[in-house]
Amino acid sequence: MAKEKDSALRAEEAFDGEPRVYELGFHLDPELPAEEAKKAYQAIRSQISEGGTIIAEGEPEKVSLAYTISRQETSGRRDFDSAYFCWIAYETNTERHGEIVAAAGANKRIIRFIDIATTKEAARHALEALELAAKTEKEKRAPEAALDAELDAALESAVA
Repeated sequence: MAKEKDSALRAEEAFDGEPRVYELGFHLDPELPAEEAKKAYQAIRSQISEGGTIIAEGEPEKVSLAYTISRQETSGRRDFDSAYFCWIAYETNTERHGEIVAAAGANKRIIRFIDIATTKEAARHALEALELAAKTEKEKRAPEAALDAELDAALESAVA
C-alpha cells in the first residue's frame, strides 16, 4: 500500500506546476429537485473553471444505478438506487486539482465521485460518443412518432 502511495505521489510530482487533464464524474443526490441538481452542478463547474479550463462536460441526467449506494449520514444510513449523473473534463495544475477533489469530497450533495487523469482527446471522444448516442436515440424515436401520427389520423378517419 505504501509503495502504491509513493508511486502515485511521484507521478503527481512529475507534473507539478504543469497543467494536466482530469475527468470528474459524480452522482448527485436524487432527491434534489431538477433545478437544485442543476445549481449544484453549476457550482462545481464554476469552481473548476476558476482555476482551470473545461474541455468537455455532461450535465445532470437522472439515472438508475446498477447497484445501491449506501452512505452513513448524521441522520442515519441512506440508500440510493438512482442519482443525477454528471461529468466534467478539465485541465488544471496539480495544486488546483487537489483543491477540486477535496471540495468534491466535502460536498454533501455528491453521493459518490471519481476523478481520473485523462487526455483531451479521450474527453472530446467521450463527448462525441454521447452526442452520437443522443442523435441515434432521437432518430429511433422519430419513426415511432410518425407512425403514431399516422395511426391517429387513420383512427380519426375511420371514426368520422
